Amino acid sequence: MPIIEIMKKSIPYCLLLLVSLWLFSCEKADEYSSAPRENFEALWKIMDEHYCFFFEKDIDWQAMKVRYEKQIDEKMNDQQLFEVLTNMLGELKDGHVNLSTGFDYGRYWKWFENYPSNFSDSLVNKYLGTDYRISSGMKYRILDDNTGYIYCETFENDFGAGNLNDILYYLAPCKGLIIDIRNNGGGQMTSAEELAARFTNHAILVGYMQHKTGTGHQDFSPLQEQILKPSKGMRWQKKVVVLTNRSVFSAANEFVKYMMQCPNVTVVGDHTGGGAGLPFSSELPNGWSVRFSACPMYDKNKQSTEFGIDPNHKIDLKDSDLKRGIDTIIEFSRNLL
Repeated sequence: MPIIEIMKKSIPYCLLLLVSLWLFSCEKADEYSSAPRENFEALWKIMDEHYCFFFEKDIDWQAMKVRYEKQIDEKMNDQQLFEVLTNMLGELKDGHVNLSTGFDYGRYWKWFENYPSNFSDSLVNKYLGTDYRISSGMKYRILDDNTGYIYCETFENDFGAGNLNDILYYLAPCKGLIIDIRNNGGGQMTSAEELAARFTNHAILVGYMQHKTGTGHQDFSPLQEQILKPSKGMRWQKKVVVLTNRSVFSAANEFVKYMMQCPNVTVVGDHTGGGAGLPFSSELPNGWSVRFSACPMYDKNKQSTEFGIDPNHKIDLKDSDLKRGIDTIIEFSRNLL
């Protein structure tokens, strides 16, 4: 039985939701065409009908069409067309909108470049040492002050109930636990739910979600509750600190949302990268593909989490500490436990 339940009034409605998500999660072009204007029109229409955040961002998408179609010339080459299309998508200022071609990858780079990384591989490796344990892609050990430390770099793996039991049993003597998900780009939502379920003893409301019901910019389903149920396996009862940075996306962003509603949990680090919504992808007539979030997600207070979540404590990795081999964010977190 899934840990997160989308509460609906009837089974037929649930089936309709699942079918609609399947039908609209990916679209392919009917016929190949390299014509610049046809591909421009196709991309603009895809975004117009499926992108979810025009109203929230106060963007006049029709005005964008008028502005950028003037730059389309049927004699332009692929590189020139790619530049115009990525510039148009850049008007959305959304790091989760990607245009993929055989020769380049377009995205809103400022979403990633205008912020400190607040993460160092070498520092994490120093804290882990050489005698750490590995299970289901997670690295973990007991630090010298009896703090449990887990570095979870992805949710691509199916953790497995038995593996999580073993990890928490090994760390049980610790005074508290740090879960470091910095630079975690996401993965399976079920894995994020499975891990978060180890930190609550009761079913809790963690947020809401919606899905598109039509091609209009405001065509959405009603908000649907997300309920996190406690795991039937071993559950952690002590303090927990979750470490975040700007490169926490997708399922990892959802994990932060879940954990912020669990007891004894504090989030430390930087604003997350967001992008929790289920992805939508579509193909242009020339074979290029566009991908973006197409399922608005909200926290418990009905605030959008698409563009990231603020930590409880905003802490940056100091250059002076980095030079001394100290992770400012980890050290701050150890003092909270």
